Amino acid sequence: MPEFAARLAATYSIVARDPESGDLGVGVQSHYFAVGAVVPWAEAGVGAVATQSFVEPGYGPRMLARLRRGEAPEQALAALGTVDDGSALRQVAVVDARGRAAAHTGTLCIPVAGGELGPDFAAQGNMLRAEAVWRALGPAFAKAEQPLAERLLAALDAAEAAGGDARGRQSAALLVVSGERSDEPWQGRSVDLRVDDHPQPLDELRRLLRIRRAAERFEVARERLGRGDLAGALADVEAARALQPENVEFLFWTGVALANHGRRDEARALLREACAAEPGWRVLASGLVARGLLPDDPGLLA
Repeated sequence: MPEFAARLAATYSIVARDPESGDLGVGVQSHYFAVGAVVPWAEAGVGAVATQSFVEPGYGPRMLARLRRGEAPEQALAALGTVDDGSALRQVAVVDARGRAAAHTGTLCIPVAGGELGPDFAAQGNMLRAEAVWRALGPAFAKAEQPLAERLLAALDAAEAAGGDARGRQSAALLVVSGERSDEPWQGRSVDLRVDDHPQPLDELRRLLRIRRAAERFEVARERLGRGDLAGALADVEAARALQPENVEFLFWTGVALANHGRRDEARALLREACAAEPGWRVLASGLVARGLLPDDPGLLA
């Protein structure tokens, strides 16, 4: 590894495992542009890593490679530290698929800096307003009873409330992967959200997570529709729209589904609303008619 990287990602983060689902993830916030591009790393069924302070990004993939081979987090972290001339400048936290955690805060990390380990998590921070910042991460994570992404966000909220980064705030990220290992590394990533530059990055991250959850419910609706469960699909669409009422796409595709099931009046109302919000949907509807994917009924789009 190089002596040290030029990127100074002074920040606070938490890596964690959900003991019920097995999901693994990282939550991070910083006064640093695009922190999500350098700090969080995770692989389904393997582990999660946050590398920060004077960032050496190589800790991410190298740590995951060692975990994949069966090394314990503490052993893997110690091994990487011995070949890193800049180890005293690093801050790294890791959790594996068994919930084992390890963390390293180098002696040259800028105060206030520190971290702690707990069941299924490792929390850390540097260049903070107070020690209470990194100490707030673990208890907030343990107290939350939501899916892993929401629990990580709750931990970040608590750290920010305790003082946050001494310089303020700029970016944040959430990364969550499945607890099930896959031979296809691109599989198993359920949440990958980044706020690169925003005055209130955690608020924006929460908005994006809400939209992500809406998209997930709409995808479930499409799967139900494919199985012929129109009633179940419509219930999921309503849940998606409750999370993201401004999403016109939900209206349009639900209208298409209703039209194809012979419920033309309901379909017409939704399609009319979608096309009023964005006339381009009318162009798409014409294309669907041309391919036989929407009934050729002029009244639907009148």
